[in-house]
Amino acid sequence: MNIDPSIRGIHRGLRILQVLEPSGGGSGRHFLDLCCGLKQRGHHVEAVYSPVRAEDSFVRELKSLDLPAVHSVAMKRAPGPSDIAAFRALRRIIKSGEPFDIVHGHSSKAGALARPHLPGRHAQRVYTPHAFRTMDPTLGKGGRFVYGLIEVILARLFTDHLICVSEDEHIHALSLGMPENKLSVIVNGVTPPPLDMASTVRASFGISSDTFVFGFVGRLSHQKAPERLIEAFRNAASRLPDAQMIMIGSGELEPEVRDAIAASGLQNRIRLTSAFTGSQAVPAFDLLVMPSRYEAMSYVMLEAAAAGKPMISTDVGGASTVIGHDSNGLIVANDGDTARLANAMVESADPERYRALRIAAEEKMSSFSVEAMIDKTEAVYYRLAKKS
Repeated sequence: MNIDPSIRGIHRGLRILQVLEPSGGGSGRHFLDLCCGLKQRGHHVEAVYSPVRAEDSFVRELKSLDLPAVHSVAMKRAPGPSDIAAFRALRRIIKSGEPFDIVHGHSSKAGALARPHLPGRHAQRVYTPHAFRTMDPTLGKGGRFVYGLIEVILARLFTDHLICVSEDEHIHALSLGMPENKLSVIVNGVTPPPLDMASTVRASFGISSDTFVFGFVGRLSHQKAPERLIEAFRNAASRLPDAQMIMIGSGELEPEVRDAIAASGLQNRIRLTSAFTGSQAVPAFDLLVMPSRYEAMSYVMLEAAAAGKPMISTDVGGASTVIGHDSNGLIVANDGDTARLANAMVESADPERYRALRIAAEEKMSSFSVEAMIDKTEAVYYRLAKKS
């Protein structure tokens, strides 16, 4: 994407503050790619992350970017008294030194803490939800009303621009009552994963090259629903006696996930680790399985597409953008029925069926690039900076 020359008329680099609470996973990958790409384009980029849910690999990579400043502010996902201290810490960062042109909050908590401001001149506030909490189909009516009301108030009063990462998320934002003139869609971008890691990942678990491997990548959290996948694999295991499953991730549900693996009796067939990144592990999979309760646009789905891997996903945001049902993968109802997910796994592992899925996946190799994502985000920043 080429930046409009009138926008490029702002010759100076922008001062940008990127703020993230769930420091890891897909939102973490997005955050790192933006910080790195914008710095390479000559912008002054500072980063704020929360150590509360930070993955070690995320922190290492963030610090390796050599940004002018990386700030650690303890932010918890759930609302609570600690939000007051986090808000004050963010205010100090925003107010110290030369003013920022852009403050970009990622995820609901960082977005809520970074956007409120007093009347008068302020940095332009940008927000990327990375899946609204209200997209969770298990959220009760009361929770949906409260979270939705908060998001709409923040969007109308304290947001200069809101970036959705898929058309599904954009439609959801409009359904909540967010102003259309503040919304845009910028789909996540990925760098094609290193295919040469496939044998390394498999060898680390003693899995042969001809064994069928289902894969999962994601934070071990309610949203990503890893327990659904363990139950589905347990259901399918007797029909797929030679299949293995590799799960990549860590998070607040890790003890429960390890207990569920032990209870399944399939410890020798389900491997859970955080020693590899998603992009390193995806080439080792024959098929990616995403059992999520809700998504906006999953990074791992894009990485699997870039690697030419078939996929099975629940019917969540972004799935229909990447997966052509019965083409390069299968989309199953997002109703918590693990038997339905198990049946899709068995169907897709049939040699003839898998061959057709794999051919379609290789023909649909993803064209979602990191450069395009950064181009479009930078263009939004320049347009906003002209207004301030």
